[in-house]
Amino acid sequence: MTTIKRLPNFILVFLFALITITSCEKDDGNSNSEQQEIIPDTFSEYFGNEISRDFLGNVIDINNNPIEGVTISVGNNTATTDSNGIFIINDANVKERFGFIKAEKSGYINGSRSVVPSNGTNKVTIMLLQATVAGTVNSGASETINLANGSSVSFDGNFIKEDGTEYTGSVDVIMHHLDPTNDAMEMQMPGMLYAENEDGAERMLQTLGMLAVELRGNNGEDLNLAEGSTSEIKIPVDASLLSNAPATIPLWYFDEVNGYWKQEGQATLQGNTYVGTVSHFSFWNLDAQFPAANLCITLIDQEGNPLTNQSITLTHSNPDYLYPTSSGYSNDIGEVCGLIPLDEVLELNVYMYSYCGSTPIHTEQIGPFNADSSITVTVVYNSDVIEETVIGNFNTCNDNAVTDGYVQLRYGYQTFTDVVSDGTFEINLLRCEGDNTFGIKGSDYVNLQTTDSISYTFTTPLTNIGTISACNAVTEFIQYTIDDDETVFIIEDIQSWYSEVSDAVSGPSISISGYGNGTGNNTCFYMMGVLDASNFEGTYDNFDWNDPNDTGFNIQECMDISNSNNNIIYNLTSFGGVGEYIDINFSGDYEGYNGNSHTINGVIHVLRDN
Repeated sequence: MTTIKRLPNFILVFLFALITITSCEKDDGNSNSEQQEIIPDTFSEYFGNEISRDFLGNVIDINNNPIEGVTISVGNNTATTDSNGIFIINDANVKERFGFIKAEKSGYINGSRSVVPSNGTNKVTIMLLQATVAGTVNSGASETINLANGSSVSFDGNFIKEDGTEYTGSVDVIMHHLDPTNDAMEMQMPGMLYAENEDGAERMLQTLGMLAVELRGNNGEDLNLAEGSTSEIKIPVDASLLSNAPATIPLWYFDEVNGYWKQEGQATLQGNTYVGTVSHFSFWNLDAQFPAANLCITLIDQEGNPLTNQSITLTHSNPDYLYPTSSGYSNDIGEVCGLIPLDEVLELNVYMYSYCGSTPIHTEQIGPFNADSSITVTVVYNSDVIEETVIGNFNTCNDNAVTDGYVQLRYGYQTFTDVVSDGTFEINLLRCEGDNTFGIKGSDYVNLQTTDSISYTFTTPLTNIGTISACNAVTEFIQYTIDDDETVFIIEDIQSWYSEVSDAVSGPSISISGYGNGTGNNTCFYMMGVLDASNFEGTYDNFDWNDPNDTGFNIQECMDISNSNNNIIYNLTSFGGVGEYIDINFSGDYEGYNGNSHTINGVIHVLRDN
């Protein structure tokens, strides 16, 4: 769970439902525990045995835009982010209590995320910072680089290359200050707030600020301070945190090879700024340290089903901590893992999404915990909460099942992502009353092809959207499935007409037709609809040809569909202008002209022609 000051409100792009996790430590003299702390000979012994876990993540910039072409590595496994900034790595070798994900791309400072791996898919978000030059210094000269917010770094002019040889020439200084009052900091910082202190013990950190510094030579080579040289760094503290700021605080640097923080030196508070001395550069961090344990929480509903994509917070009342609250998101099996303070009673709150307000749907007390633990929490919520399950099939453009891809569901301000390995997907969420429309987009990670973003309407509690296909060259399509037969796709000779006034019907109408399925064999499809004049978008039933005052849709002309026992429901979810999309999804049961009963579901995603 990520240690933060308050519940984050950033959008899950990717994503997506993400688990952001912050770390912990053991006893430090700040703990009430009477247990004797045992410190292993090697810090990695804290991590446990090697295990295999799956990862799904997204990489974004500071404006929340996806970054394509980022190299991702987890152990010996590597991947590259696609056009949505998404990466998938399955069966990566990590440790039971520690996994390290690295993200690298030219033009950005190296990013990373460390997690306590959970079962199921581990979802992460990494926000890369641009490698913007804050200033230039020269070897042999004492100079200082300042940022507008008061951060600064001084240099004595002695630099070395990565191989340890002396460097002479100009030095570009890349600097970023990370402010813990900024909700984006937890995505920007490397690793997680997990550290090895000067005694070799693991600790949970709570930060008052970070400074990222990278040095580049004339040819773009990485530089650092020469042996024996030091720099003075100054990191300002936000006014809201000054009351909690001690006179001196430990300094920690990020070990970019191993993925955690290490204690080295301390900083002194001068006014509203901490001043310290360092002998090398990466990320430097001002942190209080606390002992902690690993906690895995599995959320289930009252029927025992896992609750996925849920935001939870844990809050305690110990005044020694800088921030009393940590947070996380449950993954595809309802689990969230992270490090928590030892020996503290915790208030657990489960939230809906920001779209539904800030009131928790479930609250209970848990703990205290004095060792690594796993618990199951049954979430009890009121009738205003709506459970939704969205399922479907995801095919390649050649109608084969996608075996390495993902589907994203966008609802309100949130994005939920499900990995696809066998051509099927299932996304579960809780939602509130209000908007009942959502969008779906699939990405074929192997063939680098995507679907369009298509609008649908929930058919609570289960919505089967049928089959979507990743053919990014296809700009419009009609698809439908009758009973359990193969899905019919129409991708050519599609036309749509809109009429504001007609003598034949009572309101504005649309007609949509399509014939070409791309195989040389034509398939007839014709839809006619009479719309609600006050609000086009919405839910409609079957249009009765014999009642000119009726509203609704009808697809009888090319198909064996009668008016008898016709229970097909149509959802017009978007009605764009000329050249923009009309989105309609439909499903239900009907009676054929021979009296046999059938079911049908389909999607229409066509460009408006007039």
